[in-house]
Amino acid sequence: MYPSVQELKSTLIKESYITEADSRRAEEVARDSASYIDFLIREGIITKTLLGQALAEMYGVPFADLAQRPASKQNVGKIPGAVANDNRIIFLKDDSKTVTIATDSLKNVNLDALRQIFPKKSIQFYYSLPEYITEALTLYESPLETKFSQIISGGTRVAPELVDEIVKDAVTYRASDIHFEPRADRIVVRFRVDGELRQAGELPKNLYENILNRIKVESSMRIDEHFSPQDGAIQKTFGQNVVDLRVSLVPTVQGEKVVLRVLGSYVQTYTFADIGLSEAHSQDLSRHVNKPFGMILAVGPTGSGKTTTLYSLVKVLNRPNVNITSIEDPVEYKITGVNQIQVREASNVTFARGLRSIVRQDPNVILVGEIRDNETAEIAVNAALTGHLLLSTFHSNDAATTVPRMIDMGIEPFLIASTLEVVIAQRLVRKVCSNCRYSVPIAQALRPLKQTGVALAKFFSSGDTVYAGKGCNVCNNTGYNGRTALFELLNITPEMQDLILKRPSTREIETLARKQNNATMFEDGIQKVKNGQTTISEVVRVVEPPANNHG
Repeated sequence: MYPSVQELKSTLIKESYITEADSRRAEEVARDSASYIDFLIREGIITKTLLGQALAEMYGVPFADLAQRPASKQNVGKIPGAVANDNRIIFLKDDSKTVTIATDSLKNVNLDALRQIFPKKSIQFYYSLPEYITEALTLYESPLETKFSQIISGGTRVAPELVDEIVKDAVTYRASDIHFEPRADRIVVRFRVDGELRQAGELPKNLYENILNRIKVESSMRIDEHFSPQDGAIQKTFGQNVVDLRVSLVPTVQGEKVVLRVLGSYVQTYTFADIGLSEAHSQDLSRHVNKPFGMILAVGPTGSGKTTTLYSLVKVLNRPNVNITSIEDPVEYKITGVNQIQVREASNVTFARGLRSIVRQDPNVILVGEIRDNETAEIAVNAALTGHLLLSTFHSNDAATTVPRMIDMGIEPFLIASTLEVVIAQRLVRKVCSNCRYSVPIAQALRPLKQTGVALAKFFSSGDTVYAGKGCNVCNNTGYNGRTALFELLNITPEMQDLILKRPSTREIETLARKQNNATMFEDGIQKVKNGQTTISEVVRVVEPPANNHG
């Protein structure tokens, strides 16, 4: 694990990797050593490679960059999994005299255990970053079916152990959702990772009733109800890790299907750059978010990252002298310093009723999880008009469609023109895995798309190079690791306000936005392809290219 902030600070400044001023900036936002390092890397003050080298120097050992040279399953097997996990060690190589081991925990390695495994060899240690060691240790993970068999054969507390093992596996592989899908003769378990569903394992159907009951009890659902949808929440603790789960259960013809949404205890300290905003978009949003009142809307389909974008805005606004209150359904992430209200229909706490109460709570900033109906929209617009900065999400396909949709909901154009500051439209794409990334000539990358009738050559120069992932243990052989967003910002300029008063169509708004040089989501995606962040096929998958590029 990482040393303390003071040890990090001393080492990095002493070896001239960072300055005193850099460290002070990092300490202002840091809660612990991980967030201190996150800030330094996010701001481009230091790279992970330089950080690893600095810490290796501090410990007096060489640095093992497992991102550039990842461990192999064959090699790590030379150390038993229990020993490797207990000591956080990874086998690198050996010869007739020496075995080389990578670790992030040099002070805590049990040398006696290693000497029993390699009795006639000297042991040389390398330092590697904690995240690299954690990724390498996943090579010891058995398939879920193997774990299921072991738990079932044990015969005691089968349902609780199966549920816990599935959740732990989902967290290991960074899954956002866990699906329990009943079929005629079995239960299929699937994980959604980086937006893609993949099968994780199967369970005998005769165990499913006990598993369902376990989930219902933990999430405070009714055990005797089998024909109505139910919702709940579970919090699980594994060692020092706390995992919050949002539970949704619906009846199907094959039985009750369960989906667990995996949430963190606290939202990550996302910056605008973290979520994928360009420098130009970041400057625009910084200008809007610092206004004392008005409305900022994040739009897009379900699962496009709108809430994360709003939380990144809240992070900028979250100061001791600012009263921020939210009403959400559900409250997915708990944010220190923000007064968060959970919608509860049973208690008559709706978005509209909750929003009316919030306005009487002397807020500076109001976050509404979603504008779903005319009543909520009217209250939100009036709140923005009367001296509050209001942030919310809204379902529309793109930024230009937002204004006509709000007018269709019964909001007067003059109110929209007076309150709306900016519309943020977005989609999520998978990021190229940095561990197995390789360059691809642009002609080769475009070749598969020609068969679909999409012509994108005009967006690239003949000498351009783009990137793809080969597939490795870090990305589970997908070539992608993590996600970023494509953005389109519609700034409500004075000219746009005049247009809104005329009840414009989507096309009229798009035309004016283009005249004002607003980049589209597709153009933002092409730029992220050129930057090596994602692939052309990912951009085309989530955003339709301009109409004149077909045929």
